[in-house]
Amino acid sequence: MLHQNFRHCYVFLIFLVIIIPQRYLLGIMGFLAVVNAYTMRVILSVAITEMVAPKKLTHYDSQTCDLVFENSTKSVSKIFSSKIYPWTSRQEGLILSSFYWGYVITHIPGGIIAEKFGGKHSLGLGILCTAIFTFITPFVIHSTDGNWVWVVVIRVMEGLGEGTTFPALTTLLANWVPVGERSKIGTLVYSGSQIGTVVGNSLSGVLIAATHDWAMVFYVFGILGVLWYVFFSLLCYTDPESHPFISDNEKKYLKEQIVNISSDEKNIPWRSIMTSWPLWALVVAQIGHDWGFFTMVTDLPKYMKDVLHFNVKQNGIWSSVPYILMWIVSMSSGYLCDWLITRKFLSITSARKTFTTIASMGPAVFIIAASYSGCDRSMAVFMFTIAMGFMGTFYCGMKVNALDLSPNYAGTIMAIVNGIGGLTGIIVPYLVGALTENHTLFEWRTVFWIAFGVFFVTNLTFLRFGSGKVQTWNHTDNIELQSTKTTRPVEAAKTKL
Repeated sequence: MLHQNFRHCYVFLIFLVIIIPQRYLLGIMGFLAVVNAYTMRVILSVAITEMVAPKKLTHYDSQTCDLVFENSTKSVSKIFSSKIYPWTSRQEGLILSSFYWGYVITHIPGGIIAEKFGGKHSLGLGILCTAIFTFITPFVIHSTDGNWVWVVVIRVMEGLGEGTTFPALTTLLANWVPVGERSKIGTLVYSGSQIGTVVGNSLSGVLIAATHDWAMVFYVFGILGVLWYVFFSLLCYTDPESHPFISDNEKKYLKEQIVNISSDEKNIPWRSIMTSWPLWALVVAQIGHDWGFFTMVTDLPKYMKDVLHFNVKQNGIWSSVPYILMWIVSMSSGYLCDWLITRKFLSITSARKTFTTIASMGPAVFIIAASYSGCDRSMAVFMFTIAMGFMGTFYCGMKVNALDLSPNYAGTIMAIVNGIGGLTGIIVPYLVGALTENHTLFEWRTVFWIAFGVFFVTNLTFLRFGSGKVQTWNHTDNIELQSTKTTRPVEAAKTKL
C-alpha cells in the first residue's frame, strides 16, 4: 500500500512537470515558499497572546474598551494558565523583533550565493532550516522554563534561515520570467506573504482554541515547511537550461523573451550599485512598505486582544481578514499592471510609481481611520481590511522593481533592498511594545500616526528618484544592454505556450 502511494505521488509529479509550463510551476512553488515562510514568521504573533500572563491595566484613557464581550480574555487565558510566562511588554517586543535580527544578516550572502550557484538550493535550504527551528521552538521554551532570552535565540536562528528567501526567489524569477509576465508571476510569488499571514493567523487561533495548546501551531507549520522542501527539490530547477523536463518550445520562448541577463560568471559592480539613485529610492520604498506591513503582521493580533479584547479564536480569524482582501487586490493589480504596460498606457517607470503610491497612501489613511473607530470592533476590522487591500498594489509596484533595474544582479539588489527594509522588523515590534505598555487606544493611535508619516515620506522619495529602466551597471563583460520593450501581444501569442 505504501509503495502504491509513492507511485501515485510520483505519477502526479510527472503530470505537473509535463502539463504545466515550468515557469508557472516555479511561480506556484515560489508562492508556496513565501506562504510557508510567512506562516512560520507570524504564528508567534498569535501564539504569544496565549503564552504571556494577562497584564492588568494601570492607566486608562477616555476610550479604553471594557471587557464586556463573551469569552473574553479572562476566560480564555485560564485554559493556558499552566503554560504562560511573565514576559513584559518590552520583552514581548524583543521576542517578536528578534526574528529580523537574523533575517537581515543573511540577505546579502543569500543573494550572492543565489547568483553564483543558482537560487534553488539557497531558497530550499533556507526554508528547511526555518521549518526545523519552528518545529523545535516549544521544546526550547519548555526546557528553559520560558526564559525569554532563549526564545530570542531560536527566533534569530529562524530569521537566519529565512533571510535567503527573497534574494533567492528574485534570482529564480530573473532566470525564468519574461518582462511581459513579470508583474503577474512576480505578484503571485510575493503575494504569498498575505496568504501565509491569513493561514498563519486564522489556523493558529483555531488550533490553539481546539487543542488548548499553543505549541501545536509550531509543530504543524514546521512539518508543512519540511514537506514543501521535499516537493520543491523534486520539481524546480535553477534555470531553463538545467531543467531536464522542460519542453523545447518553452525553452525557446524563454530564451527569446528573457533579455538583459547573462549566464556567464559575473563580477558584482558594487560601487555602481551603491551609488545608484533608483536603487536607494527602492530601498526607501521598501522601508515604507515594511514599516506598515510589519506593524500590521506583528502587532495587529496584540491590538485585537489588548485593545478590542477578542478571544484567541476570534483574534486569529479577524486578524487574518485584512490579508484576504490584500491578496485579491495584489493578484488583480498584477494583471492590470502588466496590461497597462503591454498596451503602452503606462511606461514601466510610471506603472511602478503609480501602484506604489496607491499602496502607500491608501493604508496610511485607513489605519488612522481604524484607530479613530474607538471600541467599535466591526468598524475597526473594516478599516484595517480596506487599508491592507490598498497595500496589495505594492507587489506590482515596487516589489518587482529589482527585476526592472538589473536582471543580472536581481538577487543582490533584492538582498540589499529587502535586507535594509527588514531592519524595520527589528524596530517596529520593539517600538510598539515600548509605546503601548498600557494598551490604550491613545497609545496605539500614536503608533499608527508614526506609520502614516513613514508611508508619506518614503513614497515621496520613490516618486522623485525611482525608475523602471534597466540600469547601465546591469552590463557584464559578455552582454550588451538590450531593449526592455516587451514583445507585441500579437507576436508573443505566436510563440507563447
